[in-house]
Amino acid sequence: MTDHAPDSSPPSPTGIPVWDLPTRLFHWLLVLLILDAWVSYKFGDPMMRWHQWNGLAILTLILYRFFWGLWGSSTARFRQFAAGPGAVIRYLLGVLRGEKRHWLGHNPAGGWSVLALLTVIGAQGVFGLFATDDVLASGPLNFLVSDPTASRLTRLHQLGFWAILALVGGHLSAVFFYLLVQNENLIRPMITGCKPPEQVPPGERAVFRSPWLALATLLLAALLAWLGISAWKWKG
Repeated sequence: MTDHAPDSSPPSPTGIPVWDLPTRLFHWLLVLLILDAWVSYKFGDPMMRWHQWNGLAILTLILYRFFWGLWGSSTARFRQFAAGPGAVIRYLLGVLRGEKRHWLGHNPAGGWSVLALLTVIGAQGVFGLFATDDVLASGPLNFLVSDPTASRLTRLHQLGFWAILALVGGHLSAVFFYLLVQNENLIRPMITGCKPPEQVPPGERAVFRSPWLALATLLLAALLAWLGISAWKWKG
């Protein structure tokens, strides 16, 4: 479902606003944190302190994005881009036929790509809470599970990197497909927040929520993440 509110996001000199600032900051900050998580794992200190803080930051962002998908701006909401299987199939068949249909936010396949990425990245962060290298470094909640369980979760945490890499590869392939075949740049709107008028369905406009609500949502996510981990640590 797409919100129709012509007065909520009037055209700007760079086009029609489709992505709010909180969603764009989330996107690029998550990219940087994932890169940093890999760098800190490969080249970080043996105790993996920075890697763990990086993982906690990612979990906080994923939790924030979940909330923002419920009450955030219209194009960020799950109900706007979590299309049913039929819509995804029709979209993909249309692409195979060479159709060029524009969407205000994510297209049906792209929406599920986003959901898959968020799910896998979130799971990767949760597995990391219990992971261990059996020598120096352990996740903050490793003490809650048995050694065999910790070994399995550590293995899943290691495999999760490759799952994320595969999903990111698919995501980038779609971006380049749209750029080279559909003549639509998906990266620029995630930087500027705007799409050219000809790439927005007629009469559709995004409804933006206050950046202060986004900040409050981020603080709520950080508080819940801290309380969730601290509660288990106190219990232990």
